[in-house]
Amino acid sequence: MNDLSTPERRGLSTISTPGGRMLIVAADQRNGMKAVMTDAPHGTENISREELADAKADLVRFLANQAPAILLDPEVALPGVVDDGVLARDTALVVGMDASGFRTDEGLRYTQFVPGVTARRVRELGGDVAKMLFYTRPDKQGPDSDVAEQIRDVVRECSEEGLLLIVELLTYRLDEESEHDYAAAFPTLVADGAKLAVDCGAKVLKLQYPGSAEACAVVTEATGGVPWAVLSAGVDHETFVGQVATAVANGARGAMAGRSLWKDSLSISTEVREKLLTSRALPRLRELEAVVDG
Repeated sequence: MNDLSTPERRGLSTISTPGGRMLIVAADQRNGMKAVMTDAPHGTENISREELADAKADLVRFLANQAPAILLDPEVALPGVVDDGVLARDTALVVGMDASGFRTDEGLRYTQFVPGVTARRVRELGGDVAKMLFYTRPDKQGPDSDVAEQIRDVVRECSEEGLLLIVELLTYRLDEESEHDYAAAFPTLVADGAKLAVDCGAKVLKLQYPGSAEACAVVTEATGGVPWAVLSAGVDHETFVGQVATAVANGARGAMAGRSLWKDSLSISTEVREKLLTSRALPRLRELEAVVDG
């Protein structure tokens, strides 16, 4: 297990429920959030930055302020929700350091930083915790790979700043790989990716649901005591609640939920957003919290 420093331990407590389990509303998406605002009169691709920022602010105001923490991006949402007093003082702020999309090199995917966003910048934006996404194929990338070095570098930078870093991992199908072969390899890829990240110094992980109770137990063993939370990956709420219950029962320490909470509760209209977020998304958050805390 990679030991937490005192400020990192404090950061972990800010993103956790009273029961000590992580629960974060994920809202750092940009294009993905636009895509669900289907009532935009000129099409989702023409939603302006200001309109998207307003939607993110309402998501904080009517949903995330009832959660332990909110994950936001530094390109659209921040520093506005802090400077405008939208974010509640009791809701921790997790700042995503990764830019949208990815680049490819010899068939492998690599995320990139939002320009200028460092551990120090996360602090300047009011962040309590940082998050960085890495695409991994541990069957192709070992401890000497570029992605392993990137993980080590970001972990070191955040640690030196006294900032807890959540390492998010996404595995993916290779171009030459069949869907059947990828599905068969998926649980092992999740577990081996988690082990790679832990070996590179990661202290908190955000992982895909590996598919079963048995696979969750394998992931928990692979993390060696490092806490991990399951991400929603866009599945519907009912499915995600079941996944979280299984994961928590087999060693996961919480959930980080995005589209499963709010994908059908956003609108270009402020009035509609408020109604849907409070009547549809907020009850889901309450249900998820109950499951996370067991």
